[in-house]
Amino acid sequence: MRGTATVVGSGPNGLSAAVVLARAGLEVTVLEARDRVGGACTDAELLGPGVVTDLGSAVHPFAVASPFFRDLPLERHGLRWRHGRYPVGHPLDDGPAAVLPHDLEEAAEGLGRDGRAWHALFAGPVARWEELVPDVLGPLLRVPSSPLALGLFGARAAWPAAAFVRTVFREEPARALFAGMAAHALQPHTQVLTSAFGALFGAAAHATGWPVPEGGSGAITRALHGVLTENGGRVETGHTVRSLADLPPADVTLLDVTPRQLLALGADRLPARYAEGLRRWSYGPGAHKVDYLLDGPVPWRDPRLADAVTVHLGGTAREVATAEADVVAGRHPDRPFVLLAQQDAADPGRAPGGQRVVWAYAHTPQGSADPHVGERVDRQVERFAPGFRDRIVGRVETSPAQLEEWDANLVGGDVGGGALTLRQQLFRPVVGLSPYRVPLPGTYLCSAATPPGGGVHGMCGFHAANVALRDLARSRRVARCPALRAGSSTRLDE
Repeated sequence: MRGTATVVGSGPNGLSAAVVLARAGLEVTVLEARDRVGGACTDAELLGPGVVTDLGSAVHPFAVASPFFRDLPLERHGLRWRHGRYPVGHPLDDGPAAVLPHDLEEAAEGLGRDGRAWHALFAGPVARWEELVPDVLGPLLRVPSSPLALGLFGARAAWPAAAFVRTVFREEPARALFAGMAAHALQPHTQVLTSAFGALFGAAAHATGWPVPEGGSGAITRALHGVLTENGGRVETGHTVRSLADLPPADVTLLDVTPRQLLALGADRLPARYAEGLRRWSYGPGAHKVDYLLDGPVPWRDPRLADAVTVHLGGTAREVATAEADVVAGRHPDRPFVLLAQQDAADPGRAPGGQRVVWAYAHTPQGSADPHVGERVDRQVERFAPGFRDRIVGRVETSPAQLEEWDANLVGGDVGGGALTLRQQLFRPVVGLSPYRVPLPGTYLCSAATPPGGGVHGMCGFHAANVALRDLARSRRVARCPALRAGSSTRLDE
């Protein structure tokens, strides 16, 4: 297909949209405000020369599982996935940590009295993973490609996480493991569908793992950039877009921005009803990030955690649920839920001379400016790894405001593109059946504010670009056929 396309933003979704369009034959230009591609999926020597630090995302369960990424020759452009011994671990104050091996049988065996329930919960989704992933990484309001797999998953996923862990599991290790994965919803565990996050992240751990890219998260977007260039597309860095009116003429325009930026870009051009829907968009809890350089491994009380790529720090399932409820209510928990990544457990050599890089962030209220969150992160790590502070040789904090300053899509530190309330899980970004279309000619939204939401998987860009291609093909058919032109006021809904 011939034509031109402009994509605003070079994060994983913007680059994915650009790749889809370029592979279809369009002449594609990506405009990026910063001096490098990648959005919130990049890396830099933040902690010193030769030290690789992931600036945004770190561990990528849904990048390795993404149907779109798996269809691309990303390995040819340098992407290599690296897995650790355990995808995730969850330390407890009393007794050994809960660790989750990749192998489902081994995981069930290690969970004692809850092993049978754990196996029953995940055996089906893991067996049907290839069928399930395309449906869960797409709009919820559509006919699924595999209704059976999605229906069986949905029976587990509809519960509030708090009720789910109390009903399904009998002991704290399994409950805490599941609650930590459900906390990726950044919503109170009393909300329906929060168990979906625990079920989905757990299934991913057993099916395709929670890997890291060799050499840093920027390897993902560098590889996407390579595929785009290979197909004739190009990226212009240092190009800030302040208004849709400033964009060059193109057959299609895709925007990797959230509703707040879309409102600013569209100004008075957006229809009033659509603009009002965007104004109702709510952003979720923020992240307060702390990056550490240590003189050696984290001194975990349970040494098995040294082999966990991701460690959830929050204590019992009840503690995790309480902390998440506080954050959503605008309160700062004294013991916040902390996500910690030890990338070198899977990808050694991120720092020279035996040093280790540790990436961590705490969930905080939206837009938090509390200067003490970093200290609470330190205490949470020290709680489960006595002597941790003594190993720190370098430390950089990034507040929610600084995250937003670095990447405008991270509004108030929200790394998911918007709160995962029930309404915003069903309808992203406004109520309607066409989430990717902006009601302006040839304009589409392709950010995490569209289905399936946050995460590095490229599927928001993939779906938006395919809608744009179908619309473009249909408009050209209509232009060529007078009989179709008479009814061209009705557009196909996705």
